[in-house]
Amino acid sequence: MRVLLLTHTFNSLSQRFWVELTEAGHEVSVELDINDAVTIEAVELYRPDLIVAPYLRRAIPARVWRKHRCIVIHPGVVGDRGPSALDWAILDGEPTWGVTALQANEVMDGGNVWASAEFPMREAKKSSLYRNEVTEAAVRCLHQVLQRAGEPGFVPRPLDYADPAVSGRPRPRMAQRDRCIDWAADDTATVLRKLRGADGSPGVLDQLFEQSLYLFDAHPEDELRGEAGALVARRDGALCRATRDGAVWIGHVRDRATAQGRAFKLPATVRFRDQVRDLPEVPLVPWEGVGRRTYQEIRYRERAGVGYLSFDFYNGAAGTEQCERLLAAYRHARSRPVRVLVLLGGADFWCNGIHLNLIEHAASPADESWRNINAIDDVAREILLTDDKLVIAALRGNAGAGGAFLALAADLVYAREGVILNPHYKSMGNLYGSEYWTYLLPARVGEERAHALMQERLPVSARREHELGLLDECLEGDVAGFEAAVERRAAEHAGGTKLARLIDAKRERRAREEARKPLEAYRSEELQRMHLNFYGFDPSYHVARYNFVHKVPHSRTPNHLAIHRRLGWARRDEAVGR
Repeated sequence: MRVLLLTHTFNSLSQRFWVELTEAGHEVSVELDINDAVTIEAVELYRPDLIVAPYLRRAIPARVWRKHRCIVIHPGVVGDRGPSALDWAILDGEPTWGVTALQANEVMDGGNVWASAEFPMREAKKSSLYRNEVTEAAVRCLHQVLQRAGEPGFVPRPLDYADPAVSGRPRPRMAQRDRCIDWAADDTATVLRKLRGADGSPGVLDQLFEQSLYLFDAHPEDELRGEAGALVARRDGALCRATRDGAVWIGHVRDRATAQGRAFKLPATVRFRDQVRDLPEVPLVPWEGVGRRTYQEIRYRERAGVGYLSFDFYNGAAGTEQCERLLAAYRHARSRPVRVLVLLGGADFWCNGIHLNLIEHAASPADESWRNINAIDDVAREILLTDDKLVIAALRGNAGAGGAFLALAADLVYAREGVILNPHYKSMGNLYGSEYWTYLLPARVGEERAHALMQERLPVSARREHELGLLDECLEGDVAGFEAAVERRAAEHAGGTKLARLIDAKRERRAREEARKPLEAYRSEELQRMHLNFYGFDPSYHVARYNFVHKVPHSRTPNHLAIHRRLGWARRDEAVGR
């Protein structure tokens, strides 16, 4: 079929739909929902058999849904309606939730039901649930829709609230008064539900240091205590705030928008750098916090002769100081008497490379870009030069840009089946990239495929990249199942008879390749190009970073996504005899 993806942004769910559809053999184009006129034009150009809307913030134009079959993916159980579906489910403590595929009509989220799927809820941020359980349920719905769209006799069922099987109901947009935290009265569980239900967007409006702003990135704390509402500690960018029966960590904050422009998320201690100087700093080294409920970006543990290093950076962004802490933790892991190291990254994102928000916030974004890229390069170099251990990168979540290439620095790369990779930089203003990608990528997929990946700027699935050689294994299952499978493989390597030969072979290979072209030569060549991106006459990287960080609305859909525009213009040219 010819399928048009109509979406507010090309987010993680839209990208997953794109790879699922293309790998199933469908022709797929993407149109960002900019306004009605642009959407109508896109449909007229492409003439799709099916329109799928995985992520919208407004209704599809009536002129489109009256003429074309439009399926809207709603992150709620059958009968749920409204823009705050997952927010309410978290705040209300729903034990199960779901996703519904509806046919667009004049009632928002009220169309006939094509498919639905449910899942058990877990205690997690809205953004994490969206990237995992919601995404997997939505993919199941998508495949049901595709199957039923090919069945001539299929008739979607009307939404009938008299049906006892319909458990959802219309809900209003959640307001800040619904999210408001009463620090003196709310217990820790309630505070966490309110913060988690607003994570990603819009955040919980609150006050810190007598300033009104939005709170994000909440984590429970099992030891620290204080007067309810008071700040009691700081650690690695986060602030710990007491509740009436415990405490929570606030990792990120965002100022309210002003007449001068939009605000963007920053680590809480970065936003209040001067105000927190006298607040007690409570450091926690990676190997001390295992098993605790607390805020800890980097953790290290050992089991069955294997070291496991996780680095769960918010949205996968690794700032300069985070990279420096990660490098120190990795060097500690290297010093341990284990022969296998597993790099787990984060649960939602393995890593997405340099931290664009911190760079935008810096007094000199160019200088901070330079510091950040060198810091992440140092981590990649340390992994590449590990010649006494087998290093496995285990991708539980998506990876993009420099984070994808950081994973390739490992000896073996495993990924969960649902993982999406974006191994390119070009969308960020023609950024050239580093992390030794010019060495790592061609070595895995060849020069031709490496060039295509970097130029196409398209997401790729773990399944597809395993077939092409970018990944060593693509493992089925959810995050917990994937982690268990990785542990089994890592333990088998650690206890196997082939490990010594594998390490010897990698040491010999590294020596041969170093003699052919030193690693530092690759890094130097990459950084020369990056220096031009940061300090040269072409401002495209700085413009693209600004637009990304400040969430400037798209004015058009990029041509590499909107194939209907290329096809449509070609048809128009043919029609006038050009």
